[in-house]
Amino acid sequence: MFAASSQSDPAAGWHASLALGVERRGARSVLARREHRGPLRVQKALYPEGDEVCQIMILHPPAGIAGGDELSITVDVRAAAHAQLTTPGAGKWYRSKGPKATQTIELTVAADAALEWLPQELIVFDQAKAESRTRLSLAPGARAIGWDLVCLGRTASGERFSSGSFRQSFRLQRPDGTPLWQERLSLRGDDAALSSAPALAGYSVFGTMWLAGIGPDPALLAALRALVLPDGRSGVSALPEVTVLGVLSDSTETARHYFE
Repeated sequence: MFAASSQSDPAAGWHASLALGVERRGARSVLARREHRGPLRVQKALYPEGDEVCQIMILHPPAGIAGGDELSITVDVRAAAHAQLTTPGAGKWYRSKGPKATQTIELTVAADAALEWLPQELIVFDQAKAESRTRLSLAPGARAIGWDLVCLGRTASGERFSSGSFRQSFRLQRPDGTPLWQERLSLRGDDAALSSAPALAGYSVFGTMWLAGIGPDPALLAALRALVLPDGRSGVSALPEVTVLGVLSDSTETARHYFE
């Protein structure tokens, strides 16, 4: 069901939350829990791949995150269920002359369940002050695949990310908090990492894709490492319970096609 929407002072930023739960009922994965506060919504579950996979489109009607906004998304995929989550278009972090904007994502996948987390890219405007935090708790026997793509500046209109700040963190862990893999990034518009060869090397688009809960497969790793990115750089890392792909490019389309 939907919870009541509330916002005490829109001028100070939206405080919005969305809580979803997907569970297995017979041969079908169903959206069993759907609660929201503020401008975060979903409409209905879709089944383009059949009853086993519950596809959910996360909607953010303002289309962008402004200074002072605090967004929270929680997804609970219960035992033996299969959830696929995406967004209808690119997310945007607007410029801010005051407070930062934050987004916190909590993903929990139970035993024998599967999660696909496949949002569209995030565009970080020049002068944005943004922080994104994602934590994925994966039970033994669960599987998950997901990605994030970030574009610094509105490059199509000639804008570069020359001032502001962007922080991003991702943590993959067991339900008891034992870490399996984590990654952190902190950038400023004047950061040397933007042009440094060991970091972003002047590219405006970067992304990470992860395949978790399955041991690295030699044949898959060989195939991934053989892929050629026409514009940019890519790399593959194999850990005991997660395979990680990284990409640098000047095109979100190129980066997305690489992940696909």
